[in-house]
Amino acid sequence: MARVLFVNGGLEGHVNPTLELVRELTRRGEDVVYLTTEPMRRRVEAAGAAVRTVDAHRLAEIMRTADVRNFVGVATGLLRCAEVVVPRVLEAAQGERFDYVIHDTILGSGRIAAQLLNVPAVASCTTFARPPAVVGRMLRRLAAETSEAEYTRLIEQFGEACDAVRQEYGVQVDSVYDAYCNPALRTLVYTSRRFQPDADRVDDSFKFVGPTGGSAPAADPMDLGEVPGDRLIYISLGTVFSQAPAFYRFCFDALGDRSYRVILSAGAKTTLADLGSIPPNFVVKSYVPQLQVLEHAQLFVTHGGMNSVSEGLLNGVPLIVFPQGADQFDVADRVAEMGAGLSLSQRDLSPTEFRRHIDRLLADDSVREASQEIGESLRAAGGATRAADEVFAFKGAAGMAG
Repeated sequence: MARVLFVNGGLEGHVNPTLELVRELTRRGEDVVYLTTEPMRRRVEAAGAAVRTVDAHRLAEIMRTADVRNFVGVATGLLRCAEVVVPRVLEAAQGERFDYVIHDTILGSGRIAAQLLNVPAVASCTTFARPPAVVGRMLRRLAAETSEAEYTRLIEQFGEACDAVRQEYGVQVDSVYDAYCNPALRTLVYTSRRFQPDADRVDDSFKFVGPTGGSAPAADPMDLGEVPGDRLIYISLGTVFSQAPAFYRFCFDALGDRSYRVILSAGAKTTLADLGSIPPNFVVKSYVPQLQVLEHAQLFVTHGGMNSVSEGLLNGVPLIVFPQGADQFDVADRVAEMGAGLSLSQRDLSPTEFRRHIDRLLADDSVREASQEIGESLRAAGGATRAADEVFAFKGAAGMAG
């Protein structure tokens, strides 16, 4: 048995995919200590890990001051989160022995922690893998699309964050790639190589293990017979971006006079009374059992979070993606590139045009076939069992027993 420190933040999209891996590691005898935020405590403990928490409010304050309009600003903000995370790691390690670290790829504090603890690390990647060549291309695009003065400012701020980490912890961050992707000797990627863009640029240190089955806590089952109409359309913008009443009313205008059955998950932050009159062919709830609904859906309108998209593809459901931020634009582009759906923006899109897109996708068998084919590749990647196998293979290569 080995003792592992799992370092993560508090974002559902980054914690949920790791839960089944934690269960599998503990089933195999590993002793897992998991660093996350207090709201994640119950689900992480239910997976079998001991929990240590970091201050979610301080992390949020740091990221609120970051320039999140571009990935260099995001990398700078995430580096600055080390001032919150690393002291908690060192506190958790007092009098304890950890054999290795697993850390989220967006949270550089985990990689810093592994270096400070002088133990090997595995990275946990909940989005697409980004090899150095891809990040280099992103940097060149940012430089071309940004004024020289603005680009210089971004790079200088990033350098200041790197200097702070070096001065405080003696850890060198060599590049934007290191801070934004936090590479490790082995990185678990929760998708398939088939769905990964630029797969030919991704080396064998990245292990495509597919979705692990980790999801948000399940809602009560729905009686899908309560939804009138024929073909079922499911609409959800996830947990972070779900407070979008204007978008939901846009969906009412597009689909309210159709024979489609529509289930809309509006999120806990949306006041349903503020949505106005709900069309009779819609069922609108704050939260719905997504996996159950996707088993019966013919179309999924989503924000493009990797977890939601994976769940749709695993059920062979065509997608219309309205990306809201972060990696969702990359996910949306890949869905469209592979013919499994469309990437759309509400800007300058009329309800009539949206309805035409839906009608066309539902009539095109090739879109569902493409979605099913990607779903099969995700399923074949192996999930939590394969992820744990890769962790144990890493341990073997590093000379650890068990």
